Amino acid sequence: MARTDFTERACSVARTLGLVGEQWSLLIMRDAFLGVRRFDDFQQHLGIARNILSDRLGKLVEHGLLNRVQYSERPVRHEYRLTRKGIDLFPVLFALQKWGDIWAMGDDEPLRSVVHDACGKVTHPVPACSHCGETLTPFNVTASPLPLDELAAERG
Repeated sequence: MARTDFTERACSVARTLGLVGEQWSLLIMRDAFLGVRRFDDFQQHLGIARNILSDRLGKLVEHGLLNRVQYSERPVRHEYRLTRKGIDLFPVLFALQKWGDIWAMGDDEPLRSVVHDACGKVTHPVPACSHCGETLTPFNVTASPLPLDELAAERG
């Protein structure tokens, strides 16, 4: 059964799922945030088949979330480094981790927490208004078309 291609849908969530919605892609990105860079290390940490890992890494590079950088000439070896676009996925994975800690782990303890380097305390994702700082919920926001000049500014 062929997967539906969401990358052409007129919805940011659908297009994002088209880029990183496949489970291995998000796990690769999680490991990249944890400092994994080399193919063999991704393979060892994830227990993923080499052909699937190669395919997913290629797609993440193709979509600009990772850069493939040569680190050895003999033999030729590459590592995968986060791009700005990839780094911008961090809050999404952070929120997924927190949701999973609460709703998916059942009786199992979460494997790790996120500690803020500056204060040394365990932290949690908190969606907040970028202007006033108020915590955002589905009940205090409204979706509306984004002015084109604001969209261009967000893309840098």
